[in-house]
Amino acid sequence: MLNEERKNEIEKVVNAKGSVSVQELMQLFDASESTIRRDLNDLAAKKLLTKVHGGAIALTPNQNPYTISYDSAVLERENINRDEKVLIAQYAASLINNKEMIYLDAGTSTGFIIDNISPNSNIIIVTNGIMHAKRLASKGFNVYLPGGLYKATTEAMVGEEAVINLTKYHFTKGFFGTNAVNKSNGFSTPDPSEAMIKKCALYQCTERYILCDSSKFDKVSNVSFAGYSDATIITTVATPDIYKDSENVLVV
Repeated sequence: MLNEERKNEIEKVVNAKGSVSVQELMQLFDASESTIRRDLNDLAAKKLLTKVHGGAIALTPNQNPYTISYDSAVLERENINRDEKVLIAQYAASLINNKEMIYLDAGTSTGFIIDNISPNSNIIIVTNGIMHAKRLASKGFNVYLPGGLYKATTEAMVGEEAVINLTKYHFTKGFFGTNAVNKSNGFSTPDPSEAMIKKCALYQCTERYILCDSSKFDKVSNVSFAGYSDATIITTVATPDIYKDSENVLVV
């Protein structure tokens, strides 16, 4: 494939997906890391995409009047729909079996899972949530962090190093939070670097679960990290009926 042809195709992929990692592009175009990075630099210089740590995002991500364009602090989000989050987390924890390898995404919804995991479970947990790791370790669980850049707002590890490290794991189950979900745009979050972590970890999981309280539906944030049918949604009866009828939705 010629250089210009490859760059045109990369631009199409980024615009279609919203975000893409260097590793994904290397596999898709059978090209070296240096080649892909050079192509991304050229496309970014021409203002055809935005280059970020570990990949690129679309210059103008799909948005609508329900867009969520920023991450609020953990303490702000923890009490929003708290009762729903606790109920969802209790069900999610019941899905975890002995001797599994689990991925636990940073976030308040996933954080509620920790108090509901049996202390006798012989499981390994990988998480990009700093506070999740501290709480899990204090309860005696085997817990690993992927490394990377610390994002204070969401208390999460993000960046290229975290993405690369996550690719070596094969999780039996993964539990993720999301800022927004709808059927057209899938699951999305405000920060491109956090979206890349979610995307990478999610596709390393055999079973993928999104913990989603009713406030997240019919909304879109800046960057999509998975398609609507790529994971099972765990939610509550407060969810809009148009979603409760979907095959990949578990109502608790």
